[in-house]
Amino acid sequence: MTLSEELQWRGFVAEHTLDQISDLDKAPRNFYWGTDPSADSLHIGHLAALMMCACFVRHGYTPYYLVGGATGQIGDPKDTVERDLKGLDEIAANKAALAKQIVRVTHSPEDTKILDNLDWFGEVKILPFLREIGKAFSMTQLLDRQFVQARIGEGGSGISYAEFSYTLIQGYDFLHLFRTHNVDLQLCGADQYGNCTSGIHLIRRLENAKADAYSCPLIIDKVTGRKFGKSEGNAVWLDANKTSIFDFYQFWLNQPDETLEEFFKYYTLVTPEELDSILAKHAENPGARFGQRQLASKVTEVVHGADAAKSAEKITAILFGDGQLSDLTADELDLLANSFPTAAKGAQLLDILVETGLAASKGEGRKLIAGNAISVNGIKATDDQAINDTALIKRGKNKFALVR
Repeated sequence: MTLSEELQWRGFVAEHTLDQISDLDKAPRNFYWGTDPSADSLHIGHLAALMMCACFVRHGYTPYYLVGGATGQIGDPKDTVERDLKGLDEIAANKAALAKQIVRVTHSPEDTKILDNLDWFGEVKILPFLREIGKAFSMTQLLDRQFVQARIGEGGSGISYAEFSYTLIQGYDFLHLFRTHNVDLQLCGADQYGNCTSGIHLIRRLENAKADAYSCPLIIDKVTGRKFGKSEGNAVWLDANKTSIFDFYQFWLNQPDETLEEFFKYYTLVTPEELDSILAKHAENPGARFGQRQLASKVTEVVHGADAAKSAEKITAILFGDGQLSDLTADELDLLANSFPTAAKGAQLLDILVETGLAASKGEGRKLIAGNAISVNGIKATDDQAINDTALIKRGKNKFALVR
């Protein structure tokens, strides 16, 4: 497929400024994608945009990724309330963490430029900025922005001048990258498209040149109807310390059938032929959840690597299938321990149930054992017992604790 064909097949098409999407199939260009370091990890809302960036990289485009140390000090305005300001030390730590995730997920070249707009905004003086950049925008144009209208309209919380100025700062980023790196294409999620057009406006007005913006749709959680994101309270993080590899794998494993095709296209590297084969096999016996297992494995591989995906598969087989705890390596036991409550060997089962939260009290633990609701390494417990070896304790169908 050409780039434009792949973007359309994968569903990475929202708003753009191109005359036609096939213009992307001409000579590769320099593009940039940016994010603010408002957290120390990206999440799966960002992941879709990064997978879109990966499409451009595979088709020969040169990436420049911006982690905004300057814009991160202001905060991208939300439609509802003012963002809390981050400390400079926290922003610096977040920038370093995000840069590693971006390059890994997009499979960008090792010499890919990871930029920080604080490097140029640290030298910007307020009066020259207002004379050159502020004069290029009308208040009417800025007041028409959706987030501004939401904040200053009836019932709105108001907006500070700092957040009001955010779109000018992001627009200047595009102008600076155009001037210094010949970047003439900005990629973004649909919610950032308005800010991207600010850069296009500046490049046209101050450089008499054409630049473009290209956005992908926001991914919606089919269960909640909300986008995936930190502010929505449903973030699934790319950092294994925030969302364990096992929990990350389980998120995709638990997707409903109706999301499979869309999520395969957004979040994996499958080809049309591979996807047709997977969906056909899934349709033969949907209850076996072949499609979900393939999706979970392939997305986990994209974010955490092939070995991590295989480990998550093994752990899932132990928890819900016929796998054996003894099959796990030390690293895989650590992965399991990061996902569930743990207790030390040598304690009594009832004490372990209470310590790990599988039972509220020893009395409840006795009732659970009597009701055949507790198993140790797959064998139903019939009474209290000492757990002296590494063991997986299971309550019911999906509550677990690890003894090691």
